[in-house]
Amino acid sequence: MSATGSGAGGERTEGDPAPRRRVPLLALLPLVVFGLLSALFLVQLLSGKDASQVPSALIDKPAPEFDLPPVPDLTDGGQPVPGVARADLLGTVSVVNVFASWCVPCRQEHPLLEELARSGKAQMIGINYKDKPENARRFLGTLGNPYARVGADDNGRAAIDWGVYGVPETFIVDAAGTIRYKFIGPLSPQSYREVFLPQLEQVLASPGG
Repeated sequence: MSATGSGAGGERTEGDPAPRRRVPLLALLPLVVFGLLSALFLVQLLSGKDASQVPSALIDKPAPEFDLPPVPDLTDGGQPVPGVARADLLGTVSVVNVFASWCVPCRQEHPLLEELARSGKAQMIGINYKDKPENARRFLGTLGNPYARVGADDNGRAAIDWGVYGVPETFIVDAAGTIRYKFIGPLSPQSYREVFLPQLEQVLASPGG
């Protein structure tokens, strides 16, 4: 006689298999999303494409309207460094660099921005992202200031309008105020010479440049 009953009334007997637990579909969703993202990342790596060249909806579109005040008390050669607005991008090709003093990669790419400023190829514009004025002044005072204008984006609103993923990011804007190229992440000596400079030269040689 069974120690657990005869199984009448729907009760499980010793010989019946244990019921399987069903996993809710929603519980599997994060795994599915992770798998898809991993697959996309793998495809990007195997394709040999530069991960910094992420498509942007703003490419070949007018730069957004913005008007940023200067970083307080920021000077260069004894002269105050002005802020920047969209109107300042018109009439000449500009390189717009989004940076912050707390951004380690910004420090790594900074000598390349200094080199570009010395070349005189384009107007250098800085957008100082969510930074304290004293830290921004110390950063540029220590490493050098390649920018003709620096706007203080204290709340990050301008960076959002520019479609910034994270600092640093660097844009090439033609003389008509149209964004022609976007580089995500820090410039390295190789990417600067093999990717960024050819893009800049292309814009300079175009009718808009």
